[in-house]
Parts: sequence; structure tokens; C-alpha cells
Amino acid sequence: MENIRLIGRSSRLSLLQIDIVRRKIQSAFPDAKVEVIARSSKGDGLPDIPLHTVEGSDFFTEDIFNALTAGEADIAVHSLKDMSSEHFFGQNKFAVVDRDDTRDIAVFSNYIEEKIRRGETIIIGTCSPRREEMATVFLKKALPQLSAQIKIATRSIRGNVETRLRKLNSREYDATILATAGLNRLLKSEDDAVAVRELLADKKLMLLPLIECVPAPCQGTIVAEAHFSNAKAIEVLKRINQGALHADCYLEKKIAVKYGAGCIQKFGVTTLATKNGKYLYAAGKDSEGTEFVKWDPLPEIKINGSLFSSTDVMKGFFDYNWLNEEIEIEKNVVFVANYKAIQEPHLNPPPRGGLASTLRNKTILASGTKTWFELAKQGYWVTASADALGFEFLLSSLGMPVLNIDAKDILILTHEAAVVRWREKGYDAISNYKLLPKNDKAIQESIAAAAAVFWTSFSQYEFYGKYAKPGAKHLCAGGETAELLKQSGIEPVVFPTIKAFDQWKKYSIHSRSVA
Repeated sequence: MENIRLIGRSSRLSLLQIDIVRRKIQSAFPDAKVEVIARSSKGDGLPDIPLHTVEGSDFFTEDIFNALTAGEADIAVHSLKDMSSEHFFGQNKFAVVDRDDTRDIAVFSNYIEEKIRRGETIIIGTCSPRREEMATVFLKKALPQLSAQIKIATRSIRGNVETRLRKLNSREYDATILATAGLNRLLKSEDDAVAVRELLADKKLMLLPLIECVPAPCQGTIVAEAHFSNAKAIEVLKRINQGALHADCYLEKKIAVKYGAGCIQKFGVTTLATKNGKYLYAAGKDSEGTEFVKWDPLPEIKINGSLFSSTDVMKGFFDYNWLNEEIEIEKNVVFVANYKAIQEPHLNPPPRGGLASTLRNKTILASGTKTWFELAKQGYWVTASADALGFEFLLSSLGMPVLNIDAKDILILTHEAAVVRWREKGYDAISNYKLLPKNDKAIQESIAAAAAVFWTSFSQYEFYGKYAKPGAKHLCAGGETAELLKQSGIEPVVFPTIKAFDQWKKYSIHSRSVA
């Protein structure tokens, strides 16, 4: 094949993305010679202006894709997040070439906890209305609650990753929020990794959850574009396109159009790939300011009778017995499977080797938002959560360069009965409490009368499943609960999360029994 001319922005991150496309092309066409053209964009020329205050769109892509129309290049390389849906659904042809982790990550200066203790306002640098809307609300509850109230203000910030991190060093800002994908790509680069690691070395990180801080549509995605008249370039795109990723991004862009567009959007759209299926998730505020949440697909099931939902009586299933003995945790990373595991300080007297002292110097991971917030109330710094989608859903993100956490370095803190199951799967686990079934008669009778039962944990089924009548449908959230139910011979109707089930129940079930 003859020469292929690639064009993209001249920033370091863009050049790395161009290089990913270049290598994909040369793998598919070993004889091709690939030329790289670097160019500034309109967005690069407005370094100090928040783009959501400027009329228009495609600030980082328009100058690049216009070069295709002018015949200056064959293929343009973009971050798909920066491209308008109008252009993506236009005449030109596209290949989705690569996608990194979709999450946002909050990067804090190392003095942040002291500032919280003093009750001072935390200044977060962001130019994204979406991040400003979602992340600040989340962080007020997710940061260690070391003062009466956490105060956060946002301030516009522009520039590349390194520039933004240096602004933390100079104390212009206390924190900034970045796309995790960009950091990962820089940290994989021999030319950039050392400098970026130095800038991150004394920072505190929080990988923001997908459910509460939904990423921008197509975040983390590299797209290659060809003019519709360039047959040679279109043939190249066909060979390097990742079909499944393209389908995900197409749907994300399509759903985004329904709720708003451009730099002013206050919602996110992402694709969640789980063991039990792939889900499109969108949430935030639409262009009219109306809050919304959308999961697609949700199960289509018909229940001939009443539904018992354990979410309605969560406190009725178990009492908890905390073990009054010394806890030794040698590993540096602890995954807290349930916030109940951190309630032991209420013991009187507290155990000699209690968690309060043991966990302080650990990297802490939470199973979901509820556990994260409970940890924060006790002053713990939480680095990431599994979004209530199961521990193993989080593993791939933990191993990425920005966190670099290996599964073998993680200890799972859970209840006594679950420890055996985790160890059988090859993970290190320890317990500091056990479940004591309450044997609540009202719950037993409600389960026995129900045509369908929703379980929030396998332990509920383990102790109360025997009361369900033959033929009853079993529903649950994904993750470990769904996996263990299947191992027990149950084929549950699986929802991505408990929150997704609650949404389905609200709009699909008009009458149901509640214990």
C-alpha cells in the first residue's frame, strides 16, 4: 500500500494517540509508510477560556477533520469525546481504534486532609460542567469527613495533564479532575512516564465511580476518520476498526443526543461490560435541567403475583457479631466488602488491634458508594470502588498504570462466611464479624407468599431462600451475588446494580408486597 498521511493535534497526548493508530495501520499493512502531521486546533488557541462559554463545538477536532476535506491528509486521529455527534453521524467514515478506562480521576495535593480539618474551601480545577455537577456533589461525601462540613468550589482550569498537575504544586488549585485514560497513556510512554510519575508522586488519588460520576460519552476512545471520498483511507479504517467498541460508542453518542450536546452538558453516558452482560448507562441533568437516570437494557420480566424486595427491609435480616480480637493486615491494599466491617469501633471495649489503627496507612477500596461514604464518615481515604458491580469488575482498573495495584496485593475484608468463598477463588480474605440471622417471621412469610424475590446479597438467600415457594423467580444485582446464586442452581434474573433494580421496580411494578 502507498503512503498514509495521519493528522492530529500536536499535544503530547494526541501524538501518543496518533502513534497507537500508526502502529495499528502498520500491523494491518506492513508495507505501508505512515507520515504524521501535527497541528494545533481552535481549542488549543483558547488556552485560558472555558470552552463551554464559547459558541460552537468541535473545538479540538474541526481544524483536524477539515484537513481531510482539503486533501492535506488521509486519516485524522481524534479523542472521540471531543467530537460532536453531528459530525460523527455525518458523511465521513470512522474507525474506533482503541479505548482505555472510561473513568475520571480526582488528583489532590498532599495537604488536602489538613485543609479539610481546618474547614477551608477546597478549590478544584475543572472546565467541565458535567464534572462540576457530579463530582463535587460526590466528593463532599466521599472525602474523609474530618470537619463539620466539606466545602468545595470549582475554578476554571485549562492546559495539558502536566500543566494541570503543576498548578497543584504551585497551590493555584487543591485538586483537579482528569480523564483516567489520558493519564494511563502518558504513563505507558517512555518519553512521558517519568515526568508524570514525578508529578503524581506526592498526590492523593480518587478514582471516581462510574455510577455517581458518569463519564462523558465515548471517554477514553481514539477514533480515526477518513473523508467519504477517500477510498484508500476508508479501506484502512475497515481493517483497524474495533467493531464492538465502535458499536458501544455509536450507542453512547446516540443516547447523548437525546439529552443535550456540546461542552455544556451536565450528564454522562458510558458502557458497562459485566459478567452478566453489557449495559448502557446515562445519568445527570438534561438540557432542560431535569435529572434523569437510564439503564439499557433492563430485564423484561412478568411477575404473576407479588414481588418481595429485600431492599425494603434491609435491617430485618441479620444482626452482627464483631470479633473482639486482634486483626492483622499485612497487605497494603484492603477491599472493604461491606461497611458493616468498619463498625467495630463501637465495641466496648474496642479490640486491641482494631481497624481504626490498622487501616490508616492502607490503600482502601470500597465495594460501592454506601460503603465508601461510611468509610469517609470515619475519616478514611478511599481510593476507588467497585460501583456495586462486584470486586472483579474493578480489577482491570486497579491494574492500570495510574493505580498499578495487583490482585495479589489485595486483602478482602468481609464477614466470616464469605471468607471461605473468596479464598476458594484464590483471593486473600479475612473477617472481623459474622452474620446472625434474625429469623424474622414477617420476612419469612413475605418471601413464602411472593412470586418473585429480589436478593441484595447471597447471604440473604443462604439463610432465607428456603422459604421461597417452588417456581418463584429469583432476582438479584450482578457481581458476586449473581455468581453464587448460579452456583447454587438458581438462574436469577440479573440487574446490573441494586439502584438499577430500584429504577425498574419504580416504573415496572405497580403493586407489590412489602414485609
